[in-house]
Amino acid sequence: MGSLLNSINLRLIHQSAIALVLLSVSFDAPQLMAQNTPVLSGGTGFFSYTDGGKTSYDMVASPLLAAPVGPYVLIEGRGVLLEALSPAHTGGYNTSRFFGLSYMQADVIATKHVTLVGGYFLTPFGTYNERITPIWIANFQDVPLIYGIGTMNTGASTGGMARGNLFSTDKVSVSYAAYISAGSTNVRINSQRAAGGQASVYLPKARLEVGASFGRRLETVRENDFGTHVWWEPTKVPVRIRSEYAHAPHSQGYWIEADCHLPKPDNAKWLARLEPLARIQQAFRNSPDKTDNLPSVDTQRIDFGLSYHFPHEVRMNTSYGRNFASDGNVNIWQTGLTYRFLTPAWKGKS
Repeated sequence: MGSLLNSINLRLIHQSAIALVLLSVSFDAPQLMAQNTPVLSGGTGFFSYTDGGKTSYDMVASPLLAAPVGPYVLIEGRGVLLEALSPAHTGGYNTSRFFGLSYMQADVIATKHVTLVGGYFLTPFGTYNERITPIWIANFQDVPLIYGIGTMNTGASTGGMARGNLFSTDKVSVSYAAYISAGSTNVRINSQRAAGGQASVYLPKARLEVGASFGRRLETVRENDFGTHVWWEPTKVPVRIRSEYAHAPHSQGYWIEADCHLPKPDNAKWLARLEPLARIQQAFRNSPDKTDNLPSVDTQRIDFGLSYHFPHEVRMNTSYGRNFASDGNVNIWQTGLTYRFLTPAWKGKS
């Protein structure tokens, strides 16, 4: 009976999302051929990852489509095409390919404070999942140790969400997001039954953001996840600091990441393209759990990196990390080359 109800709920949410999109298209169809031009964006990259002396290679393409439908509706989605080469136990390399969706959703501007989202969307927990996962944004190839907390290990949810800005002044801005998700075992649209949300406060003059997140899993085992985040960009120092803390029933931890934009001297403008990076993180195992995809023992890690931003949205970055854990310490080397592209899907009308 439980699996039947889950299947029915999933179908209803899928059908509701599709109906929402079709209804919006029908209302706004006369404006579709106006100045609202779809944008094709995304990035491609080549990455190497050496963990404990074993090196794997990834070739990734991550296209992103943002298609406005009239003034109040946006259809958006991001895909992932991956070809990976990883060391085989018998020698040589294994090759694997994967194509999937990071998200695919319809956004409807209901009021100036509410945007309704339906479909397959990134789970709004913390900041890393929604803001930093694109390959052309992330400073480090691998996600933080505590990434699975709050994101239900899939990073995405299938269902509905309401989000927006409660109020905003020149001194403070308050935003929110609340969602409900059905379970899906589809390899390309994978999610768990869950509900949750987040809220954040941004102080423009201090360039400081503080927020909190909550997630509740609604599968056979019902558990709660909590998280907080702090982002700060000092006005007088060219440093950006981002951090998160998350707590789950069986594990908890934090990460702090900083990047620095060097000054731009007249006789060495290339220095302004260099970006030193650093990240420290810890994960603490409270009790055994083989399903949360978090470190099985207490783990500490520190990473140092350097990015160089070439013209035309090309970036090369490399980093070294050291992982400290009771089951072994390892060195981690990462190198990547990414290209960010952005173009209209077709020529717009003036």
